[in-house]
Amino acid sequence: MFNILGRRYLFFGLSMLLILPGLLLAIIYGLNLSVDFTGGTLVEISFGSGTTPLPEEIVEVYNQFGISDVQVQTTGDNTIIARSTFLEDGTRAEILTAVEEKVNDTVTIIRIDSVGATIGREVTLRAALAVAVAAIIVVVYITFVFRGMPNAFRNGICAIIAELHDVLVVFSLVIIGGIFWGWQLDALFLTALLTVIGFSVQDTIVVFDRIRENSTIYRRLPFETLVNHSIIQTLQRSINTQLMTVEFMLLALVLFGGLTLRQFAVILLVGLFSGTYSSIFIAAPVLVVWENREWRYWFGRGKKDKQVTA
Repeated sequence: MFNILGRRYLFFGLSMLLILPGLLLAIIYGLNLSVDFTGGTLVEISFGSGTTPLPEEIVEVYNQFGISDVQVQTTGDNTIIARSTFLEDGTRAEILTAVEEKVNDTVTIIRIDSVGATIGREVTLRAALAVAVAAIIVVVYITFVFRGMPNAFRNGICAIIAELHDVLVVFSLVIIGGIFWGWQLDALFLTALLTVIGFSVQDTIVVFDRIRENSTIYRRLPFETLVNHSIIQTLQRSINTQLMTVEFMLLALVLFGGLTLRQFAVILLVGLFSGTYSSIFIAAPVLVVWENREWRYWFGRGKKDKQVTA
């Protein structure tokens, strides 16, 4: 039998290697928030000649109208995305006309998104509230479902730790993507994040439910051995379900779905894989660490118990 729990600190370290780079980059460069959260106007335009003008030319046009905070990104296929403070319809039309005159080319509007600053703040608060409420519901639900087990509350907390792990992995991915590919935290990101949380909790409950079943069958086994046996029993189900039903389809969407949905698909692809990983290699091992109270000898102040009872 594979000794997954015997390598739990290796898995914890691997997760830290995935999460810390993104968090450090966020501290250094900040979050690349979209207009959905900050408020403002996003304009995506293409040019008829097939030649993309320099971003400096677009910035110069915005500056002529007293808008100094514009950010211009070239996305390929003679397309430019400009983000700025909120623009009224009349001002926006004048800017687009000025851009046509500046670059001497026909401008085609692909999309325009405008969100007021107040609405942006409201969306941010509701997004944080949605994640917090989801976490509380998970703890209450798991504690109730596993109420027959000793310390049922721990199962809910460990599920939240696994959920937090997946949220941080997704944040790290988007932060790194924002630096290298111009990704932003937008409404689609929030949709992907909540989906990842749902899948993560589902996989974690499957593992914990098997631990509950085995705790009545293998009562004399040490808790760590019982949990490791339960993980092995659910391992094939978790991996096969994710790969066959979700991951392969998301991979196809990443490869062939086009540029517009690529960020969303990549976030889901990585996030759902992280959800499966965390249910096996994070949630259950953390439960064992808590049961063993291993923090007592993390710094050499105590001795590890040789036998742990369930």
